[in-house]
Amino acid sequence: MENLCLYGFPNEEWKVNLPVEKIPPELPEPALGINFARDGMQKVDWLSLVAAHSDAWLSGIAFYYGGEFGFNKSDRERLFNMINELPSILEVVTDAAKKQVEEKSSVSNHSGSKSNSSLILQARSPHVKETRALEPEVVEEAMEEDDEDVLCNILCGGYAFYC
Repeated sequence: MENLCLYGFPNEEWKVNLPVEKIPPELPEPALGINFARDGMQKVDWLSLVAAHSDAWLSGIAFYYGGEFGFNKSDRERLFNMINELPSILEVVTDAAKKQVEEKSSVSNHSGSKSNSSLILQARSPHVKETRALEPEVVEEAMEEDDEDVLCNILCGGYAFYC
């Protein structure tokens, strides 16, 4: 069985195909071997696994280019926030994006003037047992670091973000 890769195109189409012969060495490597578990999994679970790997790779690519273009702390924070404003591939695949919008609107109706922007929500999927939010003070502590050379490490449930 050959390794397959998920390709996204600017026209919003996705295709599964063989990997390219050589990936430029400066780019983060995509996860190989996602199709090894394919035969033993239900299609929906396998697609969720592919989506989660794709999300991780896209985050890596985004922050690689952020470093390549010399993003400072505020640029990285802005990029992080822009990424989190959009649904992830996993959310789209599992239809969690629709549920998350409904949850946000019901929370905003009940919270009055309290802002939820400092919470990072994690989508439900077959691989995630519960949905948790990262405490606001943890995010603020991570963002208060003044030294640009220190690695910013934010852990949210089963996902880690590095900037």
